[in-house]
Amino acid sequence: MSKTLIIGAGGVGRVTTFKCAQHPGVFSEILLASRTKSKCDIIAKDAIAATGHQHISTAAIDAEDVPALIKLIRSFQPKMVINVALPYQDLTMMDACLETGTHYLDTANYEPKEEAKFEYSWQWAYQGRFKEAGLIAVLGCGFDPGVTGVFTARAAKHHFDEMHYLDIVDCNAGDHGKAFATNFNPEINIREITQKGKYWENGQWIETKPFEIGKKINYPGIGARQSYLLNHEELESLVKNYPTIKRARFWMTFGEEYLTHLRVIQNIGMAGIEPVMYQGMEIVPLNFLKTVLPNPGDLGENYTGQTSIGCRIKGVKGGKERTYYIWNNCSHQAAFDETGAQGVSYTTGVPAMTGAMMVLTGQWSGTGVFNVEEFDPDPFLRKLRANGLEWEEEFGLDLEM
Repeated sequence: MSKTLIIGAGGVGRVTTFKCAQHPGVFSEILLASRTKSKCDIIAKDAIAATGHQHISTAAIDAEDVPALIKLIRSFQPKMVINVALPYQDLTMMDACLETGTHYLDTANYEPKEEAKFEYSWQWAYQGRFKEAGLIAVLGCGFDPGVTGVFTARAAKHHFDEMHYLDIVDCNAGDHGKAFATNFNPEINIREITQKGKYWENGQWIETKPFEIGKKINYPGIGARQSYLLNHEELESLVKNYPTIKRARFWMTFGEEYLTHLRVIQNIGMAGIEPVMYQGMEIVPLNFLKTVLPNPGDLGENYTGQTSIGCRIKGVKGGKERTYYIWNNCSHQAAFDETGAQGVSYTTGVPAMTGAMMVLTGQWSGTGVFNVEEFDPDPFLRKLRANGLEWEEEFGLDLEM
């Protein structure tokens, strides 16, 4: 039984809190904290009503303020911090965990506020400090990154001698009824997808223009959807940890209406991250846009359809070529019925809880900084399935690679 501090009260924070509360034998006391305590209070009240967990409290915290984080952690004394806040805040939370002797887990890698760029180098640099402190830091334990890495680890452990080609495919075939909305924090979402695309091939990174490469991909239970090659963080760790991979790519679906809105947002400067002067004060255009777009946490009630995310892998086993596809489909409606959040939040929050459970129960162990594919995938995938994210696998398919 362990105390756990969850930082972040968006849709993912809601799901993570609900799922942790379903396991009081592991998460005996939960503190949910964010900049806006009233959001935490609503989530805590709903989670207690849904699960009966009686030890959920809330607090206000500025996750960029290291002394404040240290003070909060020392007052609550959790065994683990689950970071489901913003990627800008990863390093401040890691610093606070080191200072207080607390394990750490997040769902997305660090990116600086002033530059739309994400990579693991900043967090991997903490390896020696976490190792010396006898602590574990788990990076990228959402779905993608996260479960996609665990899927790849399962493939390597059970199904391949060498993996040569990896395509991670992410489809949201849901309909929320809005003209334009992002499925997670608009600021992070728009920064991510408007970067240059990037993929790994023959030992080097190849960059593309945003949305330069697209093709139709068939998704189970959904059908063909136009998908585009993006830069995504798990590729960086997967090609490092599985050096036999010759090519690794990430694909995500976007509809034409979404892309049209996105082009307009960019063309009129609203995707900008540099401050501009407005009526005598500095504002960041993308931050302002975030305030007028629909809140991703409020999309769930009328959200229909499903997501489909998985890994398509080609390689060899026993000297013979093999193809393999492992994936999860998640219903937006089912996610909302259980937690009050839509499927994209659900597919991130459930793995965050599951990864924390692995550490707190000793099924994932070690000291230092780890990506999820470095751990045993089997106990994680068993718990993932038991906690609402079923997964399937098939061999010998045409992987459209």
